Amino acid sequence: MTKYRFITPHRAGKWYPDLKQAQRFANAIGAGFLDRMTGRFVAYRDTRIEVANFPD
Repeated sequence: MTKYRFITPHRAGKWYPDLKQAQRFANAIGAGFLDRMTGRFVAYRDTRIEVANFPD
């Protein structure tokens, strides 16, 4: 199962089962925000996405 999370220089987010959900909660750690009008994700500087494959 593939999971996603955002990482900033000082914090790491929780693992989420899909990218959209990780983007929706990225603002909780200061990684960026999901623009509700356009549906685009805006990442803050030095934010990166981490993708991992976990066994089912």
